[in-house]
Amino acid sequence: MAPPAPPASGAQHQFPDTALPYADDVKWLVPDHLATLAEAFPSLRPRTALFTHDDGRAARLLQAAGTIPIAHAGGSYDLPAVVWLPERYPRCPPLVFLSPARGTVLRTDHPLVDRSGLVAAADAPYLRSWAFPSSNLRDLVRSLSHAFGIDPPLLPAEVAYRRDALAAMACADVAALHAASEAEVEALFAVQAELRGRGKAADGLVRRAGEEVDALERRLQDVTVAAYALEAWVGANRTTVAAHGDAQAGAAVQPADALSVQRLECAAMDLALEDTMYALDEAVQHGTVPFSGYLRSVRALAREQFFQRALWTKLC
Repeated sequence: MAPPAPPASGAQHQFPDTALPYADDVKWLVPDHLATLAEAFPSLRPRTALFTHDDGRAARLLQAAGTIPIAHAGGSYDLPAVVWLPERYPRCPPLVFLSPARGTVLRTDHPLVDRSGLVAAADAPYLRSWAFPSSNLRDLVRSLSHAFGIDPPLLPAEVAYRRDALAAMACADVAALHAASEAEVEALFAVQAELRGRGKAADGLVRRAGEEVDALERRLQDVTVAAYALEAWVGANRTTVAAHGDAQAGAAVQPADALSVQRLECAAMDLALEDTMYALDEAVQHGTVPFSGYLRSVRALAREQFFQRALWTKLC
């Protein structure tokens, strides 16, 4: 866009230094902007100074240094500031730096000012919408004065110290809470591991109890078979006893020899053990015998019954 025509010679401001690196077609406009700014904000005074770019280049540029007045919370304040005019000004926006005075500090969380004190062109509305040739320094400072009055970028050092102290305390509290939470989580993990171990142990007990019950049921079946066999034998011999009369009944069941005596004793013991286990079954079902005692007794009786049956098998 072409620059506006320069004003009449009588109204044109004189450029302070012809060696300054500004375009020839706007050299009349740059000092005019500075003069207009100084008229509106006398606290900002134009001058030249050495500016160092981020890449290390140094250039002598124009600046307006002083303070930007703001009104905040019913009071008036002055923010120390420097407005630099870069080489491509006014086609590009100026650089505005805030410099904290003694007893003040920059806010690190301000939305318009970074940690170095630079007013961010991408965040400040007037700088973001800077357009040549309509934009100028006076309107820029007015915009910043209004924005900083609503949300000041500087704080008294005491306030900043208290804020930092509160932030440090909050961080310490968060760290302590985090450590406590981790300890609680570790304790919960330990409880969970213990419960898993107990669950596995309980599963083992239940499995072993089931195996013992299965073994007892198999033994019960064996005893039942033997009982049926004995009942069949008794039934077969009852007719013989009736035929010979009561006098010969005792002789009908007398063992013929010592081996038969042992067989009869084994059979009697087997039946006695069976009756005992049956009585224990009835007792545990009615709750008169605890289950643990029942298991121990049945285990001992079944073992003895096994030995009696083994002896019976050997004698036969």
